[in-house]
Amino acid sequence: MSSILTNNSAMVALETLRNINRGLESVQSEISTGKKIASAKDNAGIWAVATVMSSDVEGFKAISDSLNLGSSTVGVARSAAEKITDTLKEVKSLVVSAQGDNVDRTKIQADIDEKVALIEGFVAAAQFNGLNLLDGGTASIDVLASLDRTSTGVTSSSITVDGQNLSTGAYTAKEVFGAATTGLTSTDGDAFVTYLDQGGGTDNIVINDDATASYAAGDTISLRIGSETASYTVTANDIDSGANTVEDIIALGLKSAIDALGIDGLVVDYDSASPGELAFTNDGTVDLTISGQFKNAGSGGLGALSGLDVSTSGNAATALSSIEDLIQTSIDAASAFGSSQSRIQSQSAFVKSLTDSLTSGIGGLTDSDIEAASAKLQALQVQQQLGVQALSIANQQPQSLLSLFR
Repeated sequence: MSSILTNNSAMVALETLRNINRGLESVQSEISTGKKIASAKDNAGIWAVATVMSSDVEGFKAISDSLNLGSSTVGVARSAAEKITDTLKEVKSLVVSAQGDNVDRTKIQADIDEKVALIEGFVAAAQFNGLNLLDGGTASIDVLASLDRTSTGVTSSSITVDGQNLSTGAYTAKEVFGAATTGLTSTDGDAFVTYLDQGGGTDNIVINDDATASYAAGDTISLRIGSETASYTVTANDIDSGANTVEDIIALGLKSAIDALGIDGLVVDYDSASPGELAFTNDGTVDLTISGQFKNAGSGGLGALSGLDVSTSGNAATALSSIEDLIQTSIDAASAFGSSQSRIQSQSAFVKSLTDSLTSGIGGLTDSDIEAASAKLQALQVQQQLGVQALSIANQQPQSLLSLFR
């Protein structure tokens, strides 16, 4: 049946043309934006996933900047610590030269003082953007390292870098080692060096109770035995203990630390009848060098450097022991910074790789396949032309009904 009121063929052709035009709009948008999913209406689920991942990518870009800043900050501190170590080696050379009898210790001392001033300059200059990890003013820094996404939310994680105090200021000797300790006099009681021969060598080391009030929480007493170091740090409770003198507590703490080292053949005895006194016996098969060093709570890691004295033969021997400890302190600081910087750089490389992987994943979800889109565009353009012709033919169909009335 033909009708002049309802042209079914034209309606079918018109709807087909509308669908073709919608397809053309979609593929043209896909080609112009480069994305098959450019907004939530294209595919809400995939768009939501891609948007969350995109926000993480932006976050990781900020983290990469943080890691670069952290690496630079730690790198400056590491370089300074390495330079300080090299300078301390030069100081050691001067101290060694002062061990002889026929030397001009005054000139050697002047050279040492100049090296100490140089080290102080290195510490002061070792800052990046105003942050100094060597002067004791910064206990630690947290370098933003990652975003951790779980089903419950997002948290951040950091790499903590500890400051290494290599300053030389605020050192105060307190006569913590008693005169009964080999090689000590009343003027060098903050450090000493002694030797234990193998096969039964003995010596006594005395911890002075230099008036309880003179000790402060944070004061550290160290004994270096061969290549090992044992130390004890005074606490506020030690000072206020009442039941025991501070010398007892320090001596017992050092004994425990030495026993924990497990040095072959070394026996350390404590006699409660002689407060603060430790008896050392070397029953091993190698000679042992024992040195003591005191560091007060207010001094930096190289605090003893400012008091390094080679004016006499005895002082020169003590200075040799002290410089070994100072060099080790500097080496430990440089090593700690090196390990932290290496970790930061490894994390930075991982973040960059992760960012690339996330970006690639987002592209796989949302980016358009341009080759397929181009082929689809050509097909739709042909269909559009055919649809227009079909609609034109359908619109002409009622004209043929006029022939029935002629």
